[in-house]
Amino acid sequence: MEQDMRKEKLNALFTLIASLDSPEDCRALFEDLCTVKELENMAERCYAARLLLDGNTYHQVMAQADISSATLSRVSRCVQYGKGYSRFLKSES
Repeated sequence: MEQDMRKEKLNALFTLIASLDSPEDCRALFEDLCTVKELENMAERCYAARLLLDGNTYHQVMAQADISSATLSRVSRCVQYGKGYSRFLKSES
């Protein structure tokens, strides 16, 4: 039951995000939902993912991004095996 409610809440969030029309709408929503630090952390993870997708090594990414090695390892796994980073960030390169 609790798992169903969690899934329903997440689906509502993703549906809301997908319904936004512009980067400005997205910024407004995320600034309302998240702390500045949470937004900075998400942005840093995306930046690190882009660096990895561009062929940078862990050492190079660590030198350029403000990210822990543990978080970089998780980002790297997502870049390699996930559905999001590589799909969306590669198209921006």
